[in-house]
Amino acid sequence: MSFISYFLRGTLTALGLILALVGLLSVAHTTPVHTVLAPGVGGEAPAVHDPQFNRIMELYTGTHLSEGNRVEVLLNGDSTYERMWDDIRSAKQSIIVQAYFAEPGKVADSLQRLLIDRARAGVRVAVLLDAFGAASLKHTKVLPALRAAGIRVAWLRPIRWYTLNRATTRSHSRLVAVDGRVGYTGGFGIADEWLGDGAHDGQWRETNVRFEGPAVAELQAAFATCWAEATGVLFAGDVFASRSAFTPRGTVVAGLMHTVPSVGSTAAERFVALTIAGARRSLYITNSYFVPNQDFRTLLKAAARRGVDVRVLTVGEKTDVKTTWYAGRAYYEDLLAGGVRIFEYQPSMIHAKTIVADGMWSAIGSMNFDNRSMAFNNETNLVASDSVFGARMDSVFVRDCTSAREMRLATFRMRGAWERMLEWGAEKVWRVL
Repeated sequence: MSFISYFLRGTLTALGLILALVGLLSVAHTTPVHTVLAPGVGGEAPAVHDPQFNRIMELYTGTHLSEGNRVEVLLNGDSTYERMWDDIRSAKQSIIVQAYFAEPGKVADSLQRLLIDRARAGVRVAVLLDAFGAASLKHTKVLPALRAAGIRVAWLRPIRWYTLNRATTRSHSRLVAVDGRVGYTGGFGIADEWLGDGAHDGQWRETNVRFEGPAVAELQAAFATCWAEATGVLFAGDVFASRSAFTPRGTVVAGLMHTVPSVGSTAAERFVALTIAGARRSLYITNSYFVPNQDFRTLLKAAARRGVDVRVLTVGEKTDVKTTWYAGRAYYEDLLAGGVRIFEYQPSMIHAKTIVADGMWSAIGSMNFDNRSMAFNNETNLVASDSVFGARMDSVFVRDCTSAREMRLATFRMRGAWERMLEWGAEKVWRVL
């Protein structure tokens, strides 16, 4: 073989290795914040009860907190879907739906019938689906039926050969808004595993939120930005950006936090770091996919050391993603030794994503406590600063813990070598979980 042939082969091999490295790095980056520092007297970040906390949270996450919202916790499919269906039936002007996960079944059929009925009545309807999470709908009759009724349907971030560098950047958001009057977000999907009461195997335990007031306008804006990305069309005016959304409906200070991917610090990361640092009495985290990086583990342990009652409720053996469960368990010893209490939900798969600090600052949404949600995904969360709503969140958390098994450090250390090996292997890919 000639020198030129060797040179060309070597050059192509090197180029291939470089491209592979670039691709690996693009799907494996993490977030940088490791400390919340407040220079000055005391050195502590503002507590969640301090008015300055809300101001900083607004500035650092881009979430506008407004008075005048009515907020309601909805537990599981039994409390969510019928309420949502009733609101959709009442639509007079517009309906927007954005889903990460969707598949054929009873829930999809019900939603399809309601949307078509409203579209035929003159309501303008737009549906936005993540091209990865909702892919099982692509070859069904659902989407042609929606389009035939005049419903706008779009796919967000379809996977093509020329978009492979962004293939892991997904829209994990779940939202519904009706007439700009009422909004929903949470962890719900358009799939039948969310049906039921969350207390029986096969019926996922979920927490969603229904809200009215100015926060609905922010939800509409989150949808509009994603719709513009998918279609090139930016909705404005009264149909999909209704003026009625700004009408006060209650007394809760709340806002819709819409986080987006970034190669640096993200709003999602800053939200979690500020919430942990702002807790003074209690910090209750419910999350189905709990895989905190070293920086968040350090912040959680620091909160426990300063006297905060830090508890985490996460999934047990009935998880739908074993790899993520094992990766999270790889960090249990570190957290338990640091004073963090951990509970695994037993009756069914728990898919809820909530956080409440000091019974005052709360969030319900789609954001997991893992690197994917912090760095790679669009997420939506309803955040609220309200003691009544916070007390409700506390009570839900405490009740769920009665159906969970608390992990004890001494007992957990007795697990077998096989479990430890699975944890070790899963932990090595924590960045992409």
